[in-house]
Amino acid sequence: MRRILLVNLLILSVFASVSYWTAEREKLEAAMESRVEISMERETEIFREGIDTEEKQEEDYAAAESETDDFIKWVDFDVSKFALSEAYEYDRDSYGTDAHISWIDLLAWTAAYTGGVFDNDRTVYSCIQELKEQIAAGEELETLTAELPYYSYYQEAYAAVLGGMVGEYEIEEVGEDGGVSMVKKYGLKAFHPIAKGFPYTDYDDFGVSRSYGYERQHLGHDMMGQTGTPIIAVESGYVEALGWNQYGGWRIGIRSFDGLRYYYYAHLRQGFPWQPDLEEGSVVLAGDVIGYMGHTGYSTTEDTNNIDETHLHFGMQLIFDESQKEGNGEIWIDCYQIIGFLYRQQSEVKRDDETKVWRRVYQMKDPAAESYERTKDFSMYP
Repeated sequence: MRRILLVNLLILSVFASVSYWTAEREKLEAAMESRVEISMERETEIFREGIDTEEKQEEDYAAAESETDDFIKWVDFDVSKFALSEAYEYDRDSYGTDAHISWIDLLAWTAAYTGGVFDNDRTVYSCIQELKEQIAAGEELETLTAELPYYSYYQEAYAAVLGGMVGEYEIEEVGEDGGVSMVKKYGLKAFHPIAKGFPYTDYDDFGVSRSYGYERQHLGHDMMGQTGTPIIAVESGYVEALGWNQYGGWRIGIRSFDGLRYYYYAHLRQGFPWQPDLEEGSVVLAGDVIGYMGHTGYSTTEDTNNIDETHLHFGMQLIFDESQKEGNGEIWIDCYQIIGFLYRQQSEVKRDDETKVWRRVYQMKDPAAESYERTKDFSMYP
């Protein structure tokens, strides 16, 4: 009887053990299946995020370029001062060598990898270094960028913004003997819009609201300073607009020789807003004094000071097609980082006490201006 009881207890023990481990195995399998499902869901989520990012990029660029028109419709220029400086310095230092890369190509390459985002200096530096190393190793830029998504878009967009700022030019310099002579150079031939030695303050105010006349966004960059501060032509070009505007007061509009950039200088000084010899059609060189800081504007009556604070409103408009010059198709870019970058080159000026006119100290020769002036009727330019 005892033997039967022991056998039955053994059988029950084995059955209980089998049942327990079967249950545990089922729990384990269920947990594994759950983890697999979670993993697959996460992979699907990541994949979906990638698709969404790509679709978002495609939507952005579709907004910039339409199927029916072959020109760019919109540009968000978010290139940092750090990126501008790194790319420019390599462009300048490598010029004339086999390893030369233009700063526009370096920036377009970086933007193609970052989606046009330049807020991480380390990432920007790594991208620029990578291209430099590949070019130094004998790779061709055309080959490296052939399959790079959106490189061509960024290259065209950034060329429109920066195309006239770097190149060959001549400028007067003081030699060791104290004499002044023209020196040929390659590098930055654009200037900061405020003359050397004149203080100003600024912050990134692009896009903030304005209410005079109607609710709108601020499509420029304000630099606060002193009335009469000499205002400098950033790039060589020709005067396209000169006169009064109720929003901008006394203002000057200068078009680049390639037609892609329109520089807008507004709220100039009451009574004496610009150089006396300036008129529509005049050719100006980068570094020339073109006008004087004031606070005119916000009035339909000419020569009225109705702006609270003395400042220069500086704007840059991109024009890929003349239909974009005025109206809903206008493209204005944030110039804050560009202004910071251009601070490295300010035009030195001096005042004629008799005429009270400020002029640049060191003269410049710009091949782009010379080419423009060789056409008497300017028919080859817009």
